[in-house]
Amino acid sequence: MSQFPAFRPRRLRRSEALRSVARETEVRAADLILPLFAVPGTGVRRPVGSMPGVEQTSVDELVRDAEEALRLGVGGVLLFGVPEHKDEAGSGGYDEDGIVQRAVRSLKRELPELLVITDVCLCEYTSHGHCGVLRGGDVDNDLTLPLLARVAATHAAAGADVVAPSDMMDGRVGALRASLDAGGFSHTAILSYAVKYASSFYGPFRDVAESAPSEGDRRSAQMDPANVLEALREARLDVAEGADMLMVKPALSYLDVIHRVKAETGYPVFAYHVSGEYAMIEAAARLGWIDGPRAHVEALTSIRRAGADRIVSYYARQFARAGSR
Repeated sequence: MSQFPAFRPRRLRRSEALRSVARETEVRAADLILPLFAVPGTGVRRPVGSMPGVEQTSVDELVRDAEEALRLGVGGVLLFGVPEHKDEAGSGGYDEDGIVQRAVRSLKRELPELLVITDVCLCEYTSHGHCGVLRGGDVDNDLTLPLLARVAATHAAAGADVVAPSDMMDGRVGALRASLDAGGFSHTAILSYAVKYASSFYGPFRDVAESAPSEGDRRSAQMDPANVLEALREARLDVAEGADMLMVKPALSYLDVIHRVKAETGYPVFAYHVSGEYAMIEAAARLGWIDGPRAHVEALTSIRRAGADRIVSYYARQFARAGSR
């Protein structure tokens, strides 16, 4: 008699064809959402040094990138805007002719079938870089809510399919839902950044979005990385206020949180594979320390395996060009 059991797991690891039979988690291009960053002008492509492969683009160039993403089967785009002028109230964020509003209109005119999600926050538009109205060095939660609601309403009016509040103000989902419904946009979905941690992995994003705070930080709004029960409370609060989908951000350091939010709410869960997570892989790959494409796919697979239905990823187009696993 053989000393081995009848089943040998290595039998199903001997080739890619066999491994695919036993593979439990698949990542498809359709599972990914591509972030895009709109800036004023035409013909603008401005590379971001801390995020290889990521660019700020004018609306005309942004439409070309979105068209490629759609053709490759990527699941949608998430829009951010960098305005020409900033002020203390972040008025560029709720300007009906603002940069994101123009981008949405162009995308929906040229690519009507594309899923368009818009970031709803004020940090890219305020001169101080914080996510709302500053009072005494801190963001005034309740004064900020009406402004966020105005941002969402202008995005919906431009044609956005989904608005995604990322500010972490208390009560903002309810404020957005009320504003959207009152404006005749009851069909516009809300993807809430329900679980957003005060992470050290956001640095490169603040370069591309030009949204770094001029002083202080955002820890009064963002969650303590040590907490998961708080994440579940945040998710339940946003569901009660009318969120249709939930976001966990960042992703790789919070796989357990993604899993629990999905398991305990049953709602569609997005995870944001954030700029620092992306940049670390790119930097190590450029130094020859790791295989970059394989590391990106492994990271995305881990996020899907944790329970994310969709992943916001700067690697979305590269993944799609290579073909889904």
